[in-house]
Amino acid sequence: MKLLTFAASNSATSINKQLAVYAANLLSKQTANIEIEVLDINDYEMPIYSPEREQQLGQHKLAQNFRAKIAHADAIIIAFAEHNGSYTAAYKNLFDWTSRIDMKVYQNKPMVLLATSPGPGGAKNVLNTAVNSMPYFAGDVKGSLSIPSFFDNFDVEQQKLRNEDLASELAKIVSTLL
Repeated sequence: MKLLTFAASNSATSINKQLAVYAANLLSKQTANIEIEVLDINDYEMPIYSPEREQQLGQHKLAQNFRAKIAHADAIIIAFAEHNGSYTAAYKNLFDWTSRIDMKVYQNKPMVLLATSPGPGGAKNVLNTAVNSMPYFAGDVKGSLSIPSFFDNFDVEQQKLRNEDLASELAKIVSTLL
């Protein structure tokens, strides 16, 4: 099984990347037959999408590369950062360019969607948006989870959830990808 995971954030110190990698490693503990690929969306930075730029540049090579990564995956874990209640500009731009190649961006892949934030909201707004919109873009959402108050619930030094209830719930959710 090839698992693709990434944070929908371009932050070099992304707490959502830490969460996504932790979730992927939980799945690898449940099966020995897994290859994890962690993407950094900074590797897919493109000009801000507009129809005029698309007409000038065509289907951007980085969007094609991102779509190919999804095509080669058997399952996906995404952890969404929340900026002003919505997607980060970096993720939204990558998504916009990729969706112009084919609206079925996630190619019917099973996926788990996560979100976290330093505050008690746990980025629930963006997570709800993602869960509700993914089916329109051929994302097969198997489960989702918001982790509130990241630094209270996640041990950054050991890179694991210290909240046992959340850790158990996350393990159960990621197991749906098997």
